[in-house]
Amino acid sequence: MIWLLLMAASLMAGRLFHWPRRVVWTLIGVLWLMGLGMAVAAGDPRGWLLIGGVLALVLGYRAVLVRLHRKAAPTIPAPTIPEAEIDRYARHIILRELGGPGQAALKRARALVVGAGGLGAPVLLYLAAAGVGRITVADDDRVSLSNLQRQVIFATRDEGRPKAQAARDAMLALNPHVAVTALERRIGADDVDLIAAHDLVIDGTDTFAARQAVNAACTAAGVPLIAGAIAQWEGQLTIWDPARDAPCMACLFPDAPAAGLAPSCAEAGVVGPLPGVLGSMMALEAIKLIAGTGTPLRGQMLIFDGLYGESRSVKIRRRVDCPVCGSGHSRLG
Repeated sequence: MIWLLLMAASLMAGRLFHWPRRVVWTLIGVLWLMGLGMAVAAGDPRGWLLIGGVLALVLGYRAVLVRLHRKAAPTIPAPTIPEAEIDRYARHIILRELGGPGQAALKRARALVVGAGGLGAPVLLYLAAAGVGRITVADDDRVSLSNLQRQVIFATRDEGRPKAQAARDAMLALNPHVAVTALERRIGADDVDLIAAHDLVIDGTDTFAARQAVNAACTAAGVPLIAGAIAQWEGQLTIWDPARDAPCMACLFPDAPAAGLAPSCAEAGVVGPLPGVLGSMMALEAIKLIAGTGTPLRGQMLIFDGLYGESRSVKIRRRVDCPVCGSGHSRLG
């Protein structure tokens, strides 16, 4: 009986500690032989022979299934990364949760970043540095000196230039292996086709109306929207994605705030590094979504307080009666 318990314990330990299957079955085979030897010495090996026959049938059946599966599965070429880029992305490639397949997914990805301001600046730099293959940046503003306290993608020499163009130049200077499209305009609720041509959208705009329009277009296109907002010392971050049962912006904020309740950064001020912190987190969420790793912030809102060094996460839910993504409104509604 003790040998059977040891065999069961070996099987459970193999699954718990992720031992190689060959090691687990070798250990079970040794224990079976020891049990068989003792049974032979006792004069009744029939039980152990029966157990051995069952194990042989199970392993044989498994081997046949594996062989059939290999024959039936189409041959898919392994994702490749150009030789000239391997050293550039080496720290990604050695990550267990990302690796070569994840880096190849980043290279195939199409991301739209709305707004090249405080939040958009670190997002754009980190997406370009990470090797996201095709990045579209949309912004209708021009660089001013007051931007440079926090919008680190720009330099003093960029004053007066269109932000989309200046941001594209900085991204290509950082990584010439990505393709960047600059749109010198706003993104509105009618840009559904443009958004549908991308894998995800990152919203770095700073007004309720702009966020509302981007949310409506992303909901209609069924594309996940990584959204951040900042003011003074605080910021928040989530992923609006009703196509995958997460809420959209209108589920939580169906109406614009009353005048004076949500002042802009120009009115209330913002500490320089804060958009860097939140923007970096937004870029991190984008990489997780593209590579299919980790736990993205769907159905959660991360709230960060830079003044006191605190952060917390709250659960958020989709509303069935949401005017944007509720029944009859979204593609899955």
